[in-house]
Amino acid sequence: MSLLYALDPGTLQSALVVYDGTRVLEHVTALNGVILDKLRFAPETGTRTLVVEQIESFGMAVGQETFATVWWAGRFYEAWPNAERYQLPRLPIKIHLCNSARATDANIRAALLDKFGGSAAIGKKATPGPLYGLKGHEFAALAVAVTWLEIQAQPVAARTGSAHHI
Repeated sequence: MSLLYALDPGTLQSALVVYDGTRVLEHVTALNGVILDKLRFAPETGTRTLVVEQIESFGMAVGQETFATVWWAGRFYEAWPNAERYQLPRLPIKIHLCNSARATDANIRAALLDKFGGSAAIGKKATPGPLYGLKGHEFAALAVAVTWLEIQAQPVAARTGSAHHI
């Protein structure tokens, strides 16, 4: 089984989604040290790929939080025990899911809900949908996973070329 570990890095905590191309197998928002261990000791069965949302510069001043997030993203990337690891900037995610560079987190969440069945995608405790329990930045991590897989499924000539393999 091929698994995609998609990560939305943060300053103190990050969101991780494990996705098999059709469903979310695991999702968690946790302190960065916990996520780091989860990546280091990921099960070694099947093909595993890590995609980390890449921090982009837009020419504006940034604060200490941005640098801390970049530092953690690098630690996550380095900790991955597999050669299959990539970075994916936020802009291609917005364009892919929402057809707009101005898309917000709410727009991305709405696009993901539509992709997974609308309001039924969340469901209720008694009748959970495929995205039941996802919260906050876990939707951003899922957006990384969905975009990555859908871009990879396109013919090479149609790809944006914005994913980075270091």
